[in-house]
Amino acid sequence: MDRARRPTADGDRRRGEHDKRRPATGMDRASVASVTRLSSYYRILEEFERDSLATTSSTTLARRAGVTPAQVRKDLSFFGNFGRRGLGYNVSLLRAQIGKILGLGHRWSVALLGAGNLGHALFAYKEFEKQGFYIEHVFDADPSKVGKSWAGVRIRDIGELQSTHAHPIHIAILAVPVSAAQTVVARAITAGIRAILNFTPAQLDVPDGVIVRNVDLAIAMESLSFALVK
Repeated sequence: MDRARRPTADGDRRRGEHDKRRPATGMDRASVASVTRLSSYYRILEEFERDSLATTSSTTLARRAGVTPAQVRKDLSFFGNFGRRGLGYNVSLLRAQIGKILGLGHRWSVALLGAGNLGHALFAYKEFEKQGFYIEHVFDADPSKVGKSWAGVRIRDIGELQSTHAHPIHIAILAVPVSAAQTVVARAITAGIRAILNFTPAQLDVPDGVIVRNVDLAIAMESLSFALVK
C-alpha cells in the first residue's frame, strides 16, 4: 500500500508513475497544481461570461488567476490548442472545454462519511451540485445520528457502506475523527469507492488506483497565521 504524504498547500498527494505501456494523456502529463489552476480558470471564465465578455487573453486570465501568461498557456497546452495567436480565447468555448476536461459534464454520486458539524456544513454547501457533485449518501457510526434525515437523505450506519454496490458511489468525502479515518477509508475502498476527499489530518494508506485529495483546514489557517507574524 502507498502511504499518502502529509497534506500540502495544494491539498494533495502525488501519484506514482503512470503505466508506461499506454500513451500519456493530458491528465497524465499535467501536475495536480496545473489541474487545480484549471479549476481557477474555469471560475474566472464564468465571471467573464456573466460580464458578457466574449474573448479574453492569457494575460487577462493570468492577471485574475495570480499567475503568469506563460503559466496559463502551459497549463492549457497539456490538453490541446484553445486559442489563436493575436485573437485570444473565446470565453464560452474555453469554459466549456475546461469543464469537459474537469469532468463537470457528469453527475457524480457522493457519499459523506461523517455526520458531525463539518459534515453537516459540507452537506449544506449547494455549490457542489452546480458542478455535478450530489451528496446522495450520508454515513456515521453514532447511533444518535443514524436514522435521522438531512434534506431527505437518511443518515445510515457506517456498517452499511459496503452494501451500496447496486448504486455506485463515485466520490467519498471523509469528515470523521482522525482516529477513525483509516478504518472508514478501508470500508469505502471495499465498497468500490476510488476517489476520496479527505478533510482529516490523517495520513491515509490506500492501494494503487485510489485517489486521495487532502484538505487540511488547520494547515491552511496556520499558513495564514505564519504570514501575519512575519
